[in-house]
Amino acid sequence: MTTPVRRGGTWSAVSQRLTGFWTRLGLTLPGCWIALVLAAVSFVPSLIPRPAVYQGAITGVSAAIGYGIGVLGAWVWCEFTDSKPPQPSAKQVRALWITAVVILLIGLILGAYWQRQGSRLVGLEPENPFGALLVLPVAAVVFLLILVIGRGLRRATRAVTRWLGEVMGPRAARVVGVAVVLTTVALLFNGVIFSRVAAGVNAAFSLTNGGTPDGLSAPESPLRSGSPDSLIEWDTLGFQGRGFAGQGPTASRIAEVAEEAGGQAPHTMDPIRAYAGLDSAEDVESRARLAVEDLERAGGFERAHLLVVTTTGTGWVEPTSVTAFEHLTLGDSATVSMQYSFLPSPMSFMADRETARNAGRALFDAVYERWSQLPSAERPRLYAFGESLGSYGGEAAFSGEFDMANRLSGAVFTGPPNFNEHFNAFLKHRDPGSTEIDPRFREGRTVRFTLDPRTPAEPVDQLWEGSRVLYMVHPSDAITWWSPDLILNRPDWLKEPRGADVLPQTRWVPFVTFWQVTADLGLAMEPGPGFGHNFAGEHVDAWAQVLDIDDWTPERSEVIRQAVLAESRDAFTPGPAR
Repeated sequence: MTTPVRRGGTWSAVSQRLTGFWTRLGLTLPGCWIALVLAAVSFVPSLIPRPAVYQGAITGVSAAIGYGIGVLGAWVWCEFTDSKPPQPSAKQVRALWITAVVILLIGLILGAYWQRQGSRLVGLEPENPFGALLVLPVAAVVFLLILVIGRGLRRATRAVTRWLGEVMGPRAARVVGVAVVLTTVALLFNGVIFSRVAAGVNAAFSLTNGGTPDGLSAPESPLRSGSPDSLIEWDTLGFQGRGFAGQGPTASRIAEVAEEAGGQAPHTMDPIRAYAGLDSAEDVESRARLAVEDLERAGGFERAHLLVVTTTGTGWVEPTSVTAFEHLTLGDSATVSMQYSFLPSPMSFMADRETARNAGRALFDAVYERWSQLPSAERPRLYAFGESLGSYGGEAAFSGEFDMANRLSGAVFTGPPNFNEHFNAFLKHRDPGSTEIDPRFREGRTVRFTLDPRTPAEPVDQLWEGSRVLYMVHPSDAITWWSPDLILNRPDWLKEPRGADVLPQTRWVPFVTFWQVTADLGLAMEPGPGFGHNFAGEHVDAWAQVLDIDDWTPERSEVIRQAVLAESRDAFTPGPAR
């Protein structure tokens, strides 16, 4: 008879401790139940496999959101029923704790399994399963931190409400008090915290901008900006500009690769590369004019192919794209670009997205103005390229599909963010029956999309005459699919069959999916080429389609792809630092 008593005593002691802990935290039962539900569903996979620390942060944020929803719902109910929230009993608290332990353990196990499956889909090494032990501690810390911040704001709101209650009614005081606190926090964040973070990041990257990639020095060839014959000094190009102007294949290297790929020794040329850095001229329009003047000095308008590249935030030019373009045109090409910011792309977009748009428009317009003055028979074929934020700026030069067709021979835009105006419009107005991840726009007459450029862009049965504009996207690319709409709206790409590199278990959950894909942004460059936001080497086949290369074969593609990757490896700067 003693054993049951001990058990009862043990359970009683545990219940008292749980209830005491509950009381000290001041938690509410409705809030905790909704927090548990959202924490559990946060283990559902998203686009990129998540390390344990990431998963813990997502679970903590999701739980905090759920807690807030539960507390708000309970408050609204009490207001309508004019009642007070009941105090939970020890039995209710114990039931919640037991349920939480069971559900969270199941979530951990399933989550670890899904993450390992997802890693194989995108070519990543699965994380050690013991890493899952970090998830719940990290989640608890994040949840409690948000809870403390929330309660601090609640105390501030109550203080303001009491003060306002002296001059207005209690209900009006509550409404105005909430509005005052929320407005103050928003202004404080935007005006003080974010501006100081942006200034600090800008200062840090401005120092980096003065460096030079290892092993590079000013080019001697007059075909490059920064050379002795150039109108633009080497020291003004910036770190990324020096990397762009100081590297690239020569005519002999292009001939060697072409012979290996095609068995013939074609006539090749040394490509032209023109670039203006932030220190090369005072403002965006001046830099654009200077870059075009240096392009013309080098003979860029006398080449058969002219490529205008809009950079990412720091001035980075995706190296495998330009190198692929130069190989496929046998060096009879010129590329022009310019820098518009010190900031990496995410900060550049949040702090000053208009600069990217203005830069893309200014550079292309400056090129087009000079290009249009040439006799039509002597004009080079005009192309555009932009990756990530560069595609956002590159699109800005055009009013839409017709404008692209009228002013371009072709374009490649890779990894376009969801906020790209034209990309978003093409998806929204896609042809009936086509999907969001693999859309078809107006029967592919000008604009087409590809998930894998090694296969012809759809529709294959429709002639692709005139201008060819190709968007290259990956189903697992968070840069392309992230949007604030994910908070409350299920996107089409989560209604349709998932892409080949996304787990079929990926589901949309209000609030949770938004934070999952937000976390995926920081992991977008982790997968290998062909997945996430990594397009290295894929530009070879993309440009082959846009340039309409004859006798294109998988064998020829592979030879040039490997050459391009090898030549661009030192110039490749992955991750958010771009």
